[in-house]
Amino acid sequence: MEIPPSELHETGIALAVSESSVQKYELRDPDVRLMLQVRDDNAAAFEELVLRYQNRLVSVLEHLVRKRGQAEDLAQEVFLRVYRARKRYEPNAKFSTWLFTIANNVASNANRSLARRREVQIGFRKNTEDSGPQLEQLALEASGLMPTRQLDKAERAEVVRLAIEALNDRQRTALMLSKFEGMSYAEIGDTMGLTIQATKSLLSRARENLRCILEPYIAEGASPAETSES
Repeated sequence: MEIPPSELHETGIALAVSESSVQKYELRDPDVRLMLQVRDDNAAAFEELVLRYQNRLVSVLEHLVRKRGQAEDLAQEVFLRVYRARKRYEPNAKFSTWLFTIANNVASNANRSLARRREVQIGFRKNTEDSGPQLEQLALEASGLMPTRQLDKAERAEVVRLAIEALNDRQRTALMLSKFEGMSYAEIGDTMGLTIQATKSLLSRARENLRCILEPYIAEGASPAETSES
């Protein structure tokens, strides 16, 4: 069956746009170029991507599933999925956006599995030496609040832990991708399957929730636990 000239024209435009998009990301994103080498079975390129993203991936996943050991296991699953999907890979977004889309799906599946088994989520690690300062900056910047008094390190870490933990999974995910990965609204939306407007609203709610949780503590020294009980 012959394709009408008008449809041929539209198909040609679509193909041109697709090729242009691929070339854009290939030229601008060195990680896309590495992934294209992985698609061609270059083992060294895959090892380089793992080195570049391992710690970042574990850090984000830890805040999503709240257990360091599980986050490390899930990071390995994410990289395994990346490798298995290498032959189907098409650079239609930044590599980091594609990677964290997979990570978000893996973390969501893990959390749903835990919920089905009715296991109790313990929360963040008590040992916050590695991520404490980063979390503190994240929470305070997102809430728009700054402390007016010197805070004890352990006290500060606990307040931040409670504040971040109080966010729901979607708000926490968007906030982590925004602050830790520096993703734009569009990139976060692509990762989480949201429109740009929905992403803006989600981040706005996350920041407002953090502000409400942290404001009494910053102003009066009341802990988030005390605030929630009152």
